[in-house]
Amino acid sequence: MNIGTCAIGYATHSPVFKPKNAVLKREHVATKYTATARRIKAMTNVGPSWTPDQLHSDPHANPEKATRVQSMFSAIAPSYDLNNRIHSFGLDQSWRKRTVREVRARLGSLRDKNILDVACGTGDLTELFYKAGANTTGGDYTPAMLEIAEIKSRKLNNSSDRIRYVNADATKLAFDNASFDVVTIAFGLRNVSSPDQAIAEFFRVLRPGGVLAILEFDQPQSKFVRFFHNLYTERIMPFTATLIARDRSGAYKYLPRSVATFLSPQGIAQFAAASGFEHIQHYSLTFGTCALTLATRPLV
Repeated sequence: MNIGTCAIGYATHSPVFKPKNAVLKREHVATKYTATARRIKAMTNVGPSWTPDQLHSDPHANPEKATRVQSMFSAIAPSYDLNNRIHSFGLDQSWRKRTVREVRARLGSLRDKNILDVACGTGDLTELFYKAGANTTGGDYTPAMLEIAEIKSRKLNNSSDRIRYVNADATKLAFDNASFDVVTIAFGLRNVSSPDQAIAEFFRVLRPGGVLAILEFDQPQSKFVRFFHNLYTERIMPFTATLIARDRSGAYKYLPRSVATFLSPQGIAQFAAASGFEHIQHYSLTFGTCALTLATRPLV
């Protein structure tokens, strides 16, 4: 090989002499991410969603609950995952993984099953089902959360069509009857304006034999555990989470109040039974701070 050939080879592979299309591609990706960041910033620049007076009463009875919840999640979207990991001490992901395991146990396998994850947020549970081999659709009412979920999904297999995100209202799902093998909702039923209507929608879009999984916060039964749990969730967590999120929406003051005034696992089970579900079972997790409810749509 002569010197000229060596020079040409160096020029071809040197970062200084990148081909024009590679440079353009890199610039396009950078521009795309910058544009996404700007969109998220615009979506999350919101003011208070909840006032102290509104939270003093039952937030679930507020006629503007859906709008206020959407505004609240828009405000905290950028720091949502970080706050979840810190303030649950990483348990939020273990609860989601337990959900995947229990759903798999009911179905036998998740391979090529069609999953709808409602109120998917930033896509944590959606991704876990994707990694388990399922075809996953994450739906959420808050565009800012979906933007972040999309960014996270690009770190997975970008060429895969087994994961997608769509804007979705849990009480009015834009899917055909009997479209999914599994419907899940993690820490989201509490934020829906009409939980009973949402559960009826879950029944409608599930195929016969399909599984519903509802993961939600709960109140510990032990007075000793409940004392420290309430001290943490009502006093410590709202303060530190608000600081981390630089939140003005009142999201982390809404959280403990919305849990305290929401349905018990038994109440969720009653709604599921009223919608036609059977084999309803719930699991109490981590000293009763969280509950997983499973139900099946009858075959006939």
